[in-house]
Amino acid sequence: MKTSLSEMLGVEHSIIMAPMFLVTNVEMMIGALDNGITAAIPALNFRTDDDMRSALNEIKAHTSKPFGVNLIVNKSNIKLKKQLQTCLDLEVAFIITSLGNPEEIINKCKPKGIKVFCDVVDLNYAKKVEASGADAVIAVNSEAGGHSGNLAQSELIPKLNSELNIPVISAGGISCKGDIDKAFELGAQGVSVGTIFIASDEAGVSEDYKNALVDYSANDIIMTSHISGTPLTVINTPYVKSLKSNNGWIKRKLLNNKKLKKITKLIIMSKGMNSLKKAATKPTYKTVWVAGPSIENITKINSVTDIIKSLT
Repeated sequence: MKTSLSEMLGVEHSIIMAPMFLVTNVEMMIGALDNGITAAIPALNFRTDDDMRSALNEIKAHTSKPFGVNLIVNKSNIKLKKQLQTCLDLEVAFIITSLGNPEEIINKCKPKGIKVFCDVVDLNYAKKVEASGADAVIAVNSEAGGHSGNLAQSELIPKLNSELNIPVISAGGISCKGDIDKAFELGAQGVSVGTIFIASDEAGVSEDYKNALVDYSANDIIMTSHISGTPLTVINTPYVKSLKSNNGWIKRKLLNNKKLKKITKLIIMSKGMNSLKKAATKPTYKTVWVAGPSIENITKINSVTDIIKSLT
C-alpha cells in the first residue's frame, strides 16, 4: 500500500481512520497508529480547548506516528480559531478541512510543515482547494456515512485524477481489502475509512449503536435532511421512520426568509447534533445512528487491530 500518501506521511499503509463526530477517541487513534495506518479526530469531539490539548498530548506521548485533526472551517464553528491554534502549537501531522474555505488554514499550516487535506464532493471545489495550496483532497463519494457526496466512487476518482495534480483520497464504501484495491485501481492514492471502526471495542459509543451496525444491512441506510438540516446518511431505525422526510411548513417558511435563514439553519443543526450525541452514547428511543452502506460487511464487533488486519 505504498502510495504518494503513505510517502507524504511516512506510514505503512495508505489508510486514514476517518474523523467521526462523537465516535473517534484517543484509544481508537492509538490503535490505528500502532497498526500501521494513520487517523484523524474531529476537534468538535472535545468540549474545551484544554480537553483537546490533553488528548492530543496523550497520543503524542504514546507514539511519534503521524496523525491529524478534522476542522469544520465554516462560520458555524465558533471555536475554529482556538482549535487551529492548538493544532499549530502541537504540530499535528495533518489537518482535514470540512464545510468551508480552507485558504486561511492552508496559509497558516504551510510554514509549520503541516499538511492540509480538504473534503471535496466535486471537481469544481477540488480545483479551488488545489489552487489554494491543499496537499491532497478527500473525495467524499455517495457511499460515505454521515454527510456523503453525490457521485459514485467509480465516477468521482477518475474525474478528479484527470484534472488535479495532488493526491486523491477516496472516502466512502470501504469495508475490506477488496474495496481498497478497487479504489487504488481507480487511481486513489489512499482511502479514508469510517463506518466499520464504529463497531470496534475501542469506540466509546453505546453497545446498541455497535450492535445496530451488525444487525442492519446496506438496505437499511437512508439519507435524510430532517436530523441536521443537511442530507445525512443514517440507519433507518423505527424512530427515523417516524420522522417526516421533509421539513414542516414552519421550517420551510423560516428557511425561505433571508433574514432568518442563517439562524434557523444553526438551530436545526444544533438540535440535530444533540440528538445524535444522545443516541450515540446512551439508551434513548430517539435512535439516530449515523452509518454508511459499508455496514453490509460488518458481522461482529472487533478490535481496531483486527479491523485493520482485515483491510491490509
